[in-house]
Amino acid sequence: MKKSLQRKYAKLLVKQGVNIQKGQQLSIYADVEVAPFVEILAQEGYRAGAGKVVVEWTSTALTKLSYRHRSVKSLCDIPAWTVEKAKFESEILPAKIHIISQDPDGLAGVNQLKMQKANIASAKLLKPYRDAMDNKYQWLVCSVPGKAWAKKMFPNDRTSVAVEKLWNAILSTVMCDEETDCIAAWEEKNRNFYNKSQWLNQQNFDYLHYKSANGTDFKCELMKESIWCGGGETTLGGVYFNPNMPTEEIFTTPKKGACRGRVVSTMPLSFRGTLIEDFYIDFKEGKAVAWGAKKGEEALSKMISTDEGAAMLGELALVPTDSRIAQSGLLYYNTLFDENASCHLALGAGFSGCIKGFESKTLAELREMGMNDSMIHVDFMIGAEDMCITGYKDGVATPIFVNGKWA
Repeated sequence: MKKSLQRKYAKLLVKQGVNIQKGQQLSIYADVEVAPFVEILAQEGYRAGAGKVVVEWTSTALTKLSYRHRSVKSLCDIPAWTVEKAKFESEILPAKIHIISQDPDGLAGVNQLKMQKANIASAKLLKPYRDAMDNKYQWLVCSVPGKAWAKKMFPNDRTSVAVEKLWNAILSTVMCDEETDCIAAWEEKNRNFYNKSQWLNQQNFDYLHYKSANGTDFKCELMKESIWCGGGETTLGGVYFNPNMPTEEIFTTPKKGACRGRVVSTMPLSFRGTLIEDFYIDFKEGKAVAWGAKKGEEALSKMISTDEGAAMLGELALVPTDSRIAQSGLLYYNTLFDENASCHLALGAGFSGCIKGFESKTLAELREMGMNDSMIHVDFMIGAEDMCITGYKDGVATPIFVNGKWA
């Protein structure tokens, strides 16, 4: 991919994505494989005014070796400096860019119980600091191609061709090409998201009913204070940013413990390096009570049993089948992209920013109102070409989606 286009993309991520503020620290999280792009991204961060750029490197291969050879005790022994670092970040509030590039099957074969225990141990210690940062800093999840991921998507091409194809696909989803003013395009996209969200908020639905011929027949209640959001968000300090690039979703936080029925997945889910495919989840009184999968069922079970809140919902998201990503016809094996090709739900923590008046409430008060709490937040796709979603207010039905598209 041309360096000029990579630089244009990096500028989009820094300026429109996290909207770095003068003097603010920019923290980048990336796999060592994509180091050349990270260098470009760091350069653009400094050009945009970042006071300091910090990079935290990962390696799927080394992570897999760690899970394979270390004991559970060793994996669960979280060093004090990790906690101190989280505390420090909760005080300085850096802007964070998380780059996804890893192999969707990169951690296949890892002992799921060992991985679950290690992740729970870390999350328990770090969660208070993550909660303290909620709605106070800018963050962004984005992607650049990794070789194994590209070959997963384009198995019949040699690696260099597959990587180039994935670069083109990624840049297309974020409207970044040589001719387009991509920042202006994102500003227009955010205005459209705002209009859709406003319409949904005016309806103030009591609950939504999802139905599809594949077996999905599901009802979920909303809080009276639930609000729909989409596109950009604003920190409590007044900084506007785009947390996901790409994005095609309008989403909200549902009422904890108030859903029922079956949902059937329509796309694979990559969870901690393991693919989960062709699965269903049955809900009763707001909680997952039964599930099954043709592939990755153990990973699905570990995910749902992470903690009490992991079996309940934290998000409802609406994505039409004519979205830019859906129309590409590509299966990315990557939640950031596949969730934007399909309506989806999320198990785990809800979003405080999707509750009216959240600015003046504590997290404890928001959870008392009905926002789910968990150490995880995992999106999974249920949208289909025949998906119909109906909103109900005081018993009156209003179509939201008909045959996979906005009504």
